[in-house]
Amino acid sequence: MIAPGATIGILGGGQLGRMTALAAARLGYSCHVFAPEADSPAFAVARHTCASWDDRAALAEFAASVAVVTLEFENVPVDALEFLAGRVEVRPDAAVLAVTQDRLAEKRFLQSRGFPVAPHREVRRPEDAASALVELGGRGVLKTIRLGYDGRGQSIVTAPEEAVAAFEALGPGIKVLETFVPFEREISVVTARRADGALASFPAVENRHERHILRSTLAPAPIAPALAEEAVALAEAVAEALGVVGLLAVEMFVTTEGRLLVNELAPRPHNSGHWTIDACPVSQFEQLVRAICDLPLGDTTPFAAAVMDNLLGGEVDNWPILLAEPGARVHLYGKREVRPGRKMGHVTRLFPTLDGIKR
Repeated sequence: MIAPGATIGILGGGQLGRMTALAAARLGYSCHVFAPEADSPAFAVARHTCASWDDRAALAEFAASVAVVTLEFENVPVDALEFLAGRVEVRPDAAVLAVTQDRLAEKRFLQSRGFPVAPHREVRRPEDAASALVELGGRGVLKTIRLGYDGRGQSIVTAPEEAVAAFEALGPGIKVLETFVPFEREISVVTARRADGALASFPAVENRHERHILRSTLAPAPIAPALAEEAVALAEAVAEALGVVGLLAVEMFVTTEGRLLVNELAPRPHNSGHWTIDACPVSQFEQLVRAICDLPLGDTTPFAAAVMDNLLGGEVDNWPILLAEPGARVHLYGKREVRPGRKMGHVTRLFPTLDGIKR
């Protein structure tokens, strides 16, 4: 057990790191954030090191200052985690990161363990994209295998010539082509796992996107109780199979036939878990701290239903109106530059139930 008073290292300085540091402080921990970007929002609330991921001297000094290291995003180079792991406990470890930061490796891992995923093909050349699309039924999503999020690095294709053009537009490197899944809704489950295998999951939630960016999360997801239980069981099984220590967010499709398909994994706090700050006894961020420090995992039972809305780009300028709204719980990330589609904050509203809530 890593007792309160210790320092937690966080790789990445975005809003997820910021909210993790705030949750850790409530439990008596300090945090040290490592990130290459000088304007990282987490720097405002924690000790920090601004250095590149390949700066071994900076990484070694960082490792010496902390009791455990965790992630706030999954695009940290695996070799940086391996370097740190020789000096300090890293949770989740480099093996988890190697799977979850590579879309193709992730699909193969899930498929090899019997978890349901959309049919897909590895694509190495433009002409391979065209033939793979025909094999997969004529409609698919072509994706880069790394560094894609919020719709970046992917393109919907419906004809062989579109697949060729999309491959070239996405740049060099291996791609993965997935069958376009006819789905009823997108859901996710955030689950926590300790090193001893103890698990605790938040309820399944529904995620609604706008231009591939998460717009709103409805908690709990308006789905049948049996399907919600199945989603939690699936997320926990994936966390076990990966050997995650920390948090794992499992994004899933609910198909039009009522089946679950795993879409993507994130071994860190997740945008769809922000509602837990205001609607649960323990937030996803505090749960991460508990999991990596071997503390008892907290109660994940919501005491209210919730709707979380992201504040994208210039919407953050509405903060005076939101702060004046009774019951609105406003979270601003302290980002200096406002850009279209950039997540600048979020607002959560609580309800007895989501029945009758029009979204």
